[in-house]
Amino acid sequence: MTCLQDTCARIGPIDRSAGERAQRLLDAKTKPRRSLGRLEDLACTLAAIRGSTEIPLPTKAIVVMAADHGVAKEGVSAYPQEVTHQMLANFAGGGAAINVLARQVGARIVVVDTGVTEPLPHTDGIRVHRLGPGTCNFTHGPAMTREQAIAGLELGSAIADELAGDGVTVLGIGDMGIGNTTASSALTCALIGVAPEEVTGRGTGIDDEGWCRKVEAIRRGLVVNRPQRGNPLDVLAKLGGFEIAGLAGVVLGGAARCVPLVVDGFTATIAALVAVRLAPRARDYLIASHRSVEVGHGRVLDALRLQPLLDLDLRLGEGTGAALAMPLIDASVRLLREMATFAEAGVTDSEASG
Repeated sequence: MTCLQDTCARIGPIDRSAGERAQRLLDAKTKPRRSLGRLEDLACTLAAIRGSTEIPLPTKAIVVMAADHGVAKEGVSAYPQEVTHQMLANFAGGGAAINVLARQVGARIVVVDTGVTEPLPHTDGIRVHRLGPGTCNFTHGPAMTREQAIAGLELGSAIADELAGDGVTVLGIGDMGIGNTTASSALTCALIGVAPEEVTGRGTGIDDEGWCRKVEAIRRGLVVNRPQRGNPLDVLAKLGGFEIAGLAGVVLGGAARCVPLVVDGFTATIAALVAVRLAPRARDYLIASHRSVEVGHGRVLDALRLQPLLDLDLRLGEGTGAALAMPLIDASVRLLREMATFAEAGVTDSEASG
């Protein structure tokens, strides 16, 4: 059995009975039944993932994976490819949006170079696990080899396992890579079975001509590569990115350790869909942080049957949506842990009495 197969095999079912017990505990709190709405659902989800209603206050980390995409050569982005390299340096310096938001919510950031075209010199704060100098241009053939795709999945799984071993109890995932919404749209087409124009957005802010180039690049990639919809590893290798493979691995590794995964925007969510197609039980460990303005994101959320917590018109990536959702996770845990019951507070429970 390979490392990837072993990880997938270790993903067990969540404990739905623990979620039901958590709901009964919440029903006994000093409030009308279900009056805290989706915060109660969130607490029950966390209990089911942990298999217990005794949930500790979260210890949070966000894994941000970065890589370049060969398809960027097709003029699909408003930004040049060297921005990926430059943003890695910005992450290391603490100046990016995700750095600001992670500091605000008390989350550790793990930034991984999985294959930026121009590697940074040794830089504190950047983990280097390069699968290559960016993927190949998928309009001419596969973005990566099957071996590279597996290596990316196993890399992400190992990082998730390491963080769980360090005591992290909530994992967010985010991405950085010029051209990665093109790869995400292509993966969406192949995994869900939709036309490129239905799931291709503006990414970094491209104009109408850029959007047409992006759609045409995806269409050519699908024709040239003929991805097998029922084989997620084949789809990932032919159309994906190194950071997408890595993030899919984080989902698998986190689920195998019973750690909830807070998923960011379009690219992170398509990585989660790849993971779920490889190991269907991983779906129950996912928490969708927000709904991106990227048109394909809603289709992927629907495929995963996930309802996002926030809708803020975000389209940055980096794990920013995941960071913004983490205070809601904190709140749901605190309500379950700290809120008084009717009996404890000496408050009449009108619903119980009548």
